[in-house]
Amino acid sequence: MAGDIGAARAATAAVTAGDHRAFMGAFPTGVSVITSLDADGRPHGLTCTSLASVSLRPPTLLVCLGERSGTLAALRGHGAFAVNLLHLHGRATAELFASPDPRRFSLTPWRPAPGTGTPWLTTAAFATAECEVTGIVPAGDHALVLGRVRSLDRRPGLPLLYGLRGFSAWPGPPAL
Repeated sequence: MAGDIGAARAATAAVTAGDHRAFMGAFPTGVSVITSLDADGRPHGLTCTSLASVSLRPPTLLVCLGERSGTLAALRGHGAFAVNLLHLHGRATAELFASPDPRRFSLTPWRPAPGTGTPWLTTAAFATAECEVTGIVPAGDHALVLGRVRSLDRRPGLPLLYGLRGFSAWPGPPAL
């Protein structure tokens, strides 16, 4: 059976970073921008598609950030972060925060979150969660960051999606 042969070959072959990236690239997901503040109050942020809900009681989110990320360093020091869910017109913001451009926060409207001051993106996001860091777990070249949701803001909008190395809109009307 072809499936058995493929499984045996997969079990004996080393999976490269490129193989893993291609595999995960086939899985469409929503697009977020994770933001925080450093010790001097300067905003930091990056585009992130590695986001998951962990618990409803207490409400907890998980984001995966690269160990060399300035945003990870900032949220470690600040103890808080925001998850900004981008709407379908947020592609330019997603690309900006995926770039090394140091002007990202001067090019994107934002306001401080009510409790922690972490940046809430006011025009590119349709929903934002303000989170308090409750744990950071090393995982290879990334860190799993757990955050208890302290406040939420949601406006009407459809999510921006990313998969197959490209951005896309939600495929139809939302099921409400």
